[in-house]
Amino acid sequence: MGGVTDREADSAVPAADTAPASVPFDLASMRKQYRAEGLSETELAATPVEQFARWFKQAATDGGLFEPNAMVVSTADAEGRPSSRTVLLKHFDAQGFVFYTNYDSRKGRELDANPYVSLLFPWHPMARQVVVTGVARRTGRDETAAYFRTRPHGSQLGAWASVQSSVVAGRRALDSAYAELAARYPEGEQVPVPPHWGGFRVAPQAVEFWQGRENRLHDRLRYVAEGAGGWRVERLSP
Repeated sequence: MGGVTDREADSAVPAADTAPASVPFDLASMRKQYRAEGLSETELAATPVEQFARWFKQAATDGGLFEPNAMVVSTADAEGRPSSRTVLLKHFDAQGFVFYTNYDSRKGRELDANPYVSLLFPWHPMARQVVVTGVARRTGRDETAAYFRTRPHGSQLGAWASVQSSVVAGRRALDSAYAELAARYPEGEQVPVPPHWGGFRVAPQAVEFWQGRENRLHDRLRYVAEGAGGWRVERLSP
């Protein structure tokens, strides 16, 4: 009796189940009904920064948010390939929105190559979002140093210990680098400001305020920068 060929043997084995594992939730039916109260043009402040200050105060006091100043920073490299991460807003005023980072990180390198950036504040418990689009520029060293001095001692050491976005051998290598710095600069001793670390200020070109409404008919009001420091308000369809 003839033997079974390799090809025949392969065909006799049932094909492995390549179907994706089932999701333990019915994603299509996961939805929340947002509130009836909305956002009208007559309620808006004269400038987007003033309006942001109003909403931020509400988010920080009674919004039920863990970190109301947490925002998603989206950048793109010179070829247009995007990346996003969550960063903490540390200051805002009429000149823009400020955050701090390692300039050698992925976002730092991408902003140096392509300064256009988007900031998203996802205030889900309030059914609100704020989206800022604009241009990022490095803050001055004096401003960076002033903020660095307000950071906890451990965070100052961390800015030196972490070569942000680079591949590391493991957690032990990171902890070892931190321990060496802690020995060199013990608590109470001034830590120098890293030359590769500092702030970015995002000067807004457009700021959208999104308020969730019933039946997915959300309110979306956007400030768009015009000449001489003026702003035009537009309503966007949801």
